[in-house]
Amino acid sequence: MNIIHEQSGDSFGAQAYTFELGESDVAHVLHPQQVIAYRGDPRKRSDRLLEISRMMRKRKLIRADFQGECAFTAVLPAGFGLQTLELNGGSDMLYDFRHLFFYTDGIDMKSRFLKLKNMLITQDAIKMKFSGQGQIGIMTQGTVFQAELHEKEPLFVHAGSILAYPENARLDLSVYGNHLASQHMHYHWKMTGRGHVLLQAGGTRSQELREHMEDDGLVKRILREAIPFGNVFIK
Repeated sequence: MNIIHEQSGDSFGAQAYTFELGESDVAHVLHPQQVIAYRGDPRKRSDRLLEISRMMRKRKLIRADFQGECAFTAVLPAGFGLQTLELNGGSDMLYDFRHLFFYTDGIDMKSRFLKLKNMLITQDAIKMKFSGQGQIGIMTQGTVFQAELHEKEPLFVHAGSILAYPENARLDLSVYGNHLASQHMHYHWKMTGRGHVLLQAGGTRSQELREHMEDDGLVKRILREAIPFGNVFIK
């Protein structure tokens, strides 16, 4: 299967991706409402209900299956992109099922339950582990990059920036820096282990920066910075 990122010169920021399938290709799309164009035999698209457990985690009811020689174009709204990953055997990485946009035949998914303390913070009980031969497509916000993990030296990562991390990683909820720094930062995961963590550069940080650049008054900005948790209580 070939995926083409359709570049656009407009200012709206939406992203379009064209999927070109060969005779033996099968793509399972978990956000079929994002498909805006299709070329091929109409019978090569077949929609079906997700399993109950995946309905709950994805908050979606329908999965669209595209099979054989056809092509379709899917769009993602401004600020979102699609990261395609090729799997060849097993993978130690754990993903949030909500980020999954598509997967191909040959991909197996297994659920991994989080520790209770991590469930309470992330409000998510299960991560997904993928294996097999094929491709998966992960929806992202901003640039995607990797950060290496070490067994002893911790990596502090903004909790909302993580796309995937190794199953072997050890996570503890934390902040870092001096007293003032810890008061004004979002929760981070203190991570150690082997491998790398997959991060996205967009999300809540981008929104906060836009709000900061807006002229909402010097006094209000000072109060947000000076009062502990002022950015939470002062809007």
